[in-house]
Amino acid sequence: MSPIAKRWIILGLVLFGSFMVLGFFGREVYRQAPPIPEKVVTSDGRVLMTEDDILTGQQVWQRMGGMQIGSIWGHGAYQAPDWSADWLHREATALLDIYSQKEYGQPFAGLEVEKQGGLKERLKREMRTNTFDPRTKTVTVSEARAAAMADTAKHYLALFGDDPALAGLRESYALQNNAAPDEAKRALMTHFFFWTAWACATERPGLGVTYTNNWPHEPLIGNQPTSANVLWSIVSIVLLIAGIGVLVWYKAFKEKHEEPPEPPKTDPLDGFALTPSMKAAAKYAVTVIALFILQALLGALTAHYTVQGDSFYGLPLADYIPYVVSRTWHIQLAVFWIATAFLAAGLFLAPAVGGQEPRFQRLGVNVLFVALVVVVLGSMAGEWASVKGFFGLDSGFWFGHQGYEYVDLGRAWQIALFTGLVLWLVLMLRALWPALKRRDNMRQIALLFAGSGAAIGLFYASGFFYGSRTHLTVMEYWRWWVVHLWVEGFMEVFATAVMAFIFTKLGLVRASSAISAALLSTAIFLVGGIPGTFHHLYFSGTPVSIMAVGATFSALEVVPLALIGFEAWETYKTSGRASWMEKYRWPTRFFLGVAFWNLVGAGLFGFMINPPVALYYMQGLNTTPVHGHAALFGVYGLLALGLVLIILRRLRPQEAWKEAPLRLAFWSMNIGLGLMIALSLLPIGLAQAAASIDTGLWYARSAEFLQQPVIEYLRWARFVGDTVFLVGVGALAYFVAGLKFGWSYVRQEKMLERKKLVEAAEAAR
Repeated sequence: MSPIAKRWIILGLVLFGSFMVLGFFGREVYRQAPPIPEKVVTSDGRVLMTEDDILTGQQVWQRMGGMQIGSIWGHGAYQAPDWSADWLHREATALLDIYSQKEYGQPFAGLEVEKQGGLKERLKREMRTNTFDPRTKTVTVSEARAAAMADTAKHYLALFGDDPALAGLRESYALQNNAAPDEAKRALMTHFFFWTAWACATERPGLGVTYTNNWPHEPLIGNQPTSANVLWSIVSIVLLIAGIGVLVWYKAFKEKHEEPPEPPKTDPLDGFALTPSMKAAAKYAVTVIALFILQALLGALTAHYTVQGDSFYGLPLADYIPYVVSRTWHIQLAVFWIATAFLAAGLFLAPAVGGQEPRFQRLGVNVLFVALVVVVLGSMAGEWASVKGFFGLDSGFWFGHQGYEYVDLGRAWQIALFTGLVLWLVLMLRALWPALKRRDNMRQIALLFAGSGAAIGLFYASGFFYGSRTHLTVMEYWRWWVVHLWVEGFMEVFATAVMAFIFTKLGLVRASSAISAALLSTAIFLVGGIPGTFHHLYFSGTPVSIMAVGATFSALEVVPLALIGFEAWETYKTSGRASWMEKYRWPTRFFLGVAFWNLVGAGLFGFMINPPVALYYMQGLNTTPVHGHAALFGVYGLLALGLVLIILRRLRPQEAWKEAPLRLAFWSMNIGLGLMIALSLLPIGLAQAAASIDTGLWYARSAEFLQQPVIEYLRWARFVGDTVFLVGVGALAYFVAGLKFGWSYVRQEKMLERKKLVEAAEAAR
């Protein structure tokens, strides 16, 4: 059996075993999710809410923007509070005051420490005790707690309405007036908030830890890291060190090092004639840049709302595009333009890999493009209309805003996008089919190309396994199939296949070496990446087994990233041996930037928040967007832009680019991203982490903490990084526009004149 065949078998076993783990423990997610009671009643039988009230309140929250304004269980936006942690703290303090007034006739804050200690123990006992009756499916609360719940609900009824007394707090939260205009529906949303907080405070039967594994940190009720949390954090760190050690040992002693092949005298890609469908894919590349520009501008606007929540330098822009809309569009457009770049790369390269143009391929490419434009514009319009309250609860989920981060677009638009991905997959496989039938090393690359393309096309369907009234824990399980497996997993595998094809065809690596390395890196990445999906679910109402699996396997995700920079650098050095590679210099540098941010953004910043004990204190803080920005743009964004530049380069291969704008774009975007993190996001995140450890998560996310002068200063400091980044975006847009209008390249006739002058000068010497 050949070494490549063995690696295919290893990859197959990894996929089978990893998905078995994901599926088996997914059953536990369903089975052990926090119960949603059919009724919540007081000790004398008064009904406070029903299961239908809680689920309808969940829909109200979704239509309002859901995870794009504040968060639940730590997942969502970082400007407003985490509503589950915020409710929990407000209810606890309200209950302490009720105890104190009843027993001592004064507020809790005015009591002696000894008396406070006694009431805290009573509070802890009452809130942590599980009163859910599995037989009647009823939760029973005391009259005192019912009063505290009602007092807490009043705050949210006022906050999500237009009460002028809370106008300042809404501005701090970047929350628009009348975010939930119907008072009856606002009341139902408070029931949903109560249930999410109830799961955070209530212990699982017989275990002594809450349904959310004692998250969030809330000293008032004794929520602190569990022993399992600490134990599996230690295990994850040990496994990371061991994994890196094994990989270094393999690289040093076991891997066979081959001399790179002698590069061809001329560009091998010049032998591929542009087909009609390849030319039609050009519009995708331009669309990627247009969506990227819009997404970057919306990111700057969203960042500004964190300091001026209801305006943009005095302009009432939030009346038309509130924070929840700008953040929704900013995140969704990132997924759209990066995914479009991958689709463009597949459509452009598939005929080159297959060696022929299938019939009606160009028509299919054009139909798919129109469909993508409709989905992008339609979903954005629907999200705006949903946040503005133009949809009902059910229609909002289908045509407006699902309320869940990264899968915000309405279900109808989601189905349309999936249909487009299936069409893309069909177009890809048609063009690849001749290569799949050949018996050579390029067939292996074509197989990986096709398999990863199929995963991109089909795994997006994971988002259809939940609805608007699905249990929040179950929804999170499937949402992360989309975000982690689709975006972070199989897109990376597809990119690996694309890079293997490009560098093989350029003659920089041997086909056998490229496919062998691609299969090995894919297997290593997925063995940690697939079960590692669970590291997003430590505190989402899942059992301890999810924490164990997530911590163990996700630590291994970092291992292949440790040496990816080395591999990228070795390939980059090889490219210098061929003079014609100069025209691919900047696309290659974008790929080199991917290697850097893979290690720093996905690796270092990812692992910073990955161990359970770290995430316990940091989930929902600005340490998460540190990882998010560095990984999503630094890795997938730069990779997408590099692929777009390859397409643009091949569309006019004979012309010399004027590369100064590209140089400015590359360095400005990378430096701007670094400044954005170093000057703002990371310092704020670390300050929040300290506050979360010392006081509690509710405080780290509160307006009281985030509106401190020093935090405000750090938010304004992001302007520096944003500005540098936007300069790079503008330079890239200028360069791409110049490819159309002529200022970004030297025309062939001028190149010939220069060549003749050089030759004449050499002859004269």
